[in-house]
This record gives sequence, structure tokens and C-alpha cells, in this order.
Amino acid sequence: MMQHETLSNGAWLNLTFPQQMANIGSETYRATKWLAKGRRDNAEKAFERMQELIDLTIAYGRKDAPNRKSLLKELCRFRELYCGAFLANDMETLTALNRYLDHFAHIN
Repeated sequence: MMQHETLSNGAWLNLTFPQQMANIGSETYRATKWLAKGRRDNAEKAFERMQELIDLTIAYGRKDAPNRKSLLKELCRFRELYCGAFLANDMETLTALNRYLDHFAHIN
């Protein structure tokens, strides 16, 4: 079941790439926080929402951007790193990746 129904109806397209990344960051922070507290069930829900937002960005995000290819490459690499760290419970890498997303939250 999709958690972000309203975003999939086109609202996601209206956000800038930094806004999209900041929203993705909200979910990665939640996932990391719950994982650190030993609440794997809540962490997995946030992890699923993060992946959904990445999928929305790939499908709908900034198709008009002249650098779309490099943005998607960066996003896919981020997803790969975050998923690997999450599945391995690598809190050090998760924290570093969250810090990377902080940049996007501050430019909105």
C-alpha cells in the first residue's frame, strides 16, 4: 500500500530536487532513530516510506532538469548505500548518510 498517495498524483513534481531530498531525509532520520531504539518494526515502516519517495523522485521528479541524469545517478547511489547500511544495521554509515541529507534540508 502506498503511503504517499497525494504525492503520487503529481504533487511530487512540484517540489524541487532539494525539497524531494529533504523529504526523503525525514524518513531516513525516522528509520535510523527507530533502529537505534531497537524498534525494527517502526524502522522498517520508515525505510519503506523512504524507498517510496525515492521511487516517486525517479518516476516524477524534475523531468525538466537539465542535469536529471546526474541527479538520478546520485539518488540511486544514495539508495544503494542507505539500503545496505540499513540492512546491516550499520549505524555509523546511516548517521553519515543522514548528515549528507542535512544539506538539502538547509537549502529549502
